[in-house]
Amino acid sequence: MDEAGCIGSRGRVARAAAALVGARFRLHGREAAGGLDCVGVVAVALRAAGFVGVVPSGYALRGGRPERVVAMLDAVLARVRAAVAGDVLLFAVGPGQLHLAVKTADGIIHADAMLRRVVARPGEAPWPLIGAWRFDGTIRGE
Repeated sequence: MDEAGCIGSRGRVARAAAALVGARFRLHGREAAGGLDCVGVVAVALRAAGFVGVVPSGYALRGGRPERVVAMLDAVLARVRAAVAGDVLLFAVGPGQLHLAVKTADGIIHADAMLRRVVARPGEAPWPLIGAWRFDGTIRGE
């Protein structure tokens, strides 16, 4: 167990996400040096824990269909009922707008388009939670 109260893959995901705080925001960004969006934050954090799956690209900032994103997450991660640090969260942040974040012990880490950077947000997220997923080190179907 690490200082964040995480073990195994979850700990690696949470630590990798925390290391991204301060990186600039860039739609479709996949590297901290060039900028990240919410998918990029999750992808970089998961890759640090050993995830090797395909990361979506070419999507619009708005217009996502929740059922499609849920199916994509279900295909590569384990859905969980109660999120803990290191889990991936999917939110409905506005009409047709979805958002991913990594759960931490005291809040979330996500790419904030308004602030133009990756931030740690303490406390509960202000958006409706659609679901939570965990990378347990298992490589699922691709």
